[in-house]
Amino acid sequence: MNEDNQKKIDENIEESPKTEDKSKTSEKKEEKSIEEKLAESEDKLLRSLAEIENQRRRFEKEIKDAFEYGSYNFAKDSLAILDNLQRAKIAIKNDEVLKINKDLDKFLENITVIEKDLVSIFEKNRIKKIDTKNQKFDPNLHQAMTEIEDDKADTGLILQEIQPGYMIGERLLRPALVAVAKRKSNKNQGKKDKKDDK
Repeated sequence: MNEDNQKKIDENIEESPKTEDKSKTSEKKEEKSIEEKLAESEDKLLRSLAEIENQRRRFEKEIKDAFEYGSYNFAKDSLAILDNLQRAKIAIKNDEVLKINKDLDKFLENITVIEKDLVSIFEKNRIKKIDTKNQKFDPNLHQAMTEIEDDKADTGLILQEIQPGYMIGERLLRPALVAVAKRKSNKNQGKKDKKDDK
């Protein structure tokens, strides 16, 4: 019996290191999985923080734009008032019947005062007229309505403003409608050359 007991003890001793190895392996797996979980959680946290920061920046930009450009549509519609006022002034000046009226100058002076007040209100709200005088055509600011043949002016130079354009801050509110210079066509030049040959 002693031998049997001894064999059992020896077997237990041999088996115990294997059991310890298995428990160590399972502990390492648990440690790895805990480390992996921690790394995943940290990654998720960093991504969430980055997303929150991006969203905060987006909201700040939207708030800033709302303050700066919230009146964009109102400003654009208000330009019609100024346009109509300026057209009325020109029409009244050119009306033959009204020209003989002695109060015409007073009336035009009042319209001019209203026009200046409206322009002043626009400027206070960062609405400025686009300068077209002696400017090169810029498709970001101007819209070409027609081309005028002119050999004296550089091609693409604005010769006439049909309707003024306006900016609100750094944004285009309305493009300026313009007439642009172009060189006279070569067809006329070709005809002259043929006549000269004859």
